[in-house]
Amino acid sequence: MSTANDRPSLLLETRRDWLAAAIVEQQWQVQPGIAARYDESARLKSVRDAAYTLSYLAHAIQVGEQSLFIEYIGWLKVILTRHNVPIEDLDQNLRVMRDVLPRTLPPKEATAAVALLTASLDHLPHMPSFLPTYLDGSAPYWNLASHYLNHLLKGERHQASRLILAAVAEGVQVRDIYLHVFQPCLHEIGRLWQLNEISVAQEHFCTAATQLIMAQLYPHIFATPRLNRRLVAACVGQELHEVGLRMVADLFEMDGWDTYYLGAHTPLQSIAAAVSEQSAHVLAISATMTYHLPEVADLIAVVRR
Repeated sequence: MSTANDRPSLLLETRRDWLAAAIVEQQWQVQPGIAARYDESARLKSVRDAAYTLSYLAHAIQVGEQSLFIEYIGWLKVILTRHNVPIEDLDQNLRVMRDVLPRTLPPKEATAAVALLTASLDHLPHMPSFLPTYLDGSAPYWNLASHYLNHLLKGERHQASRLILAAVAEGVQVRDIYLHVFQPCLHEIGRLWQLNEISVAQEHFCTAATQLIMAQLYPHIFATPRLNRRLVAACVGQELHEVGLRMVADLFEMDGWDTYYLGAHTPLQSIAAAVSEQSAHVLAISATMTYHLPEVADLIAVVRR
C-alpha cells in the first residue's frame, strides 16, 4: 500500500459519519421531491448507506484499487433497484459526495476521492440493474445443484444432506460436489439475497447447512494419500465470511495436503505463529470485504518479517 494514500483514507474514515450526514442533508436540499418520497427512517438509512459508501471509498483509495469501489457501486445499484430506489438517487448521492469532499478535505487529499467518484459516475449508467442466475443449465451436475438449492431454500437441510451423500455414494467426486454444486449454489444464494428475494436469515441458514454437509464429506476428503505439504488458512481480523476459504482448504486436502484451518476472525499474530509452528508451505488468506484488505497487507508484512 502507498503511504501517500494513507492520509486521505484516514481522514475519510475519521470524518465518515459527519460527512455522511452532510452529504444526505445537501442531497435532500438540491434534489426536488426526495423528501416527499422518503420518511425520517429512510433518511437515516440514507445516512447509514452514505457512511458505508465512504468507507469503501476510503479503503479503495488506501489499497490503490479503483475497481474495488466501482464494483461496490455496481453491487449497490442492483440492491437499490430491487428495493425500488431510483438510480437517479444513487447518481445524485455520488455527485453530492463529489461536491462535499473537496470542501471538507484538504485539496491534495480530496483529489483521489473525486477521481474515483467521477469514474464511478461514468460507469453507473452502464452497470446492470439485474444479475442472471449462477445455475447454468449446461454446467456439469446442474440438475443436482438445482435440487440441492431447492431443498436449502425450503429449509430442508436433512433432505439436502441425503441428496449429496447419495450422489457421492453413486460415484460423484467430492471435488465436483464442491465446484459444481456448493459453489454455484452459494453464489446463487448471494444473488437471491442481493435481489431481495430471500432474507438474511435464509442466506445464513443455507450457508450453515452447506458447512454441515461439507463436514459430513470429510471421511472422503481425508482418505487421500498425504504429500507432506502443509497449508495454513485463515480469515484476517474481523472477517466472518469463511466458507469460501474452507472450501479452498478442503480442495488442498483432496490433493493430499495437510491443512491447518483457522477459520474466521483470527488475530494477526496467531496466524503468523501458526505459519511458523506448522512449517507451512502456503498461507491462504481470505478477505471478502474491502475494508479488511489493509489487515491482509499487515499480515503479509508480519509473516515476511
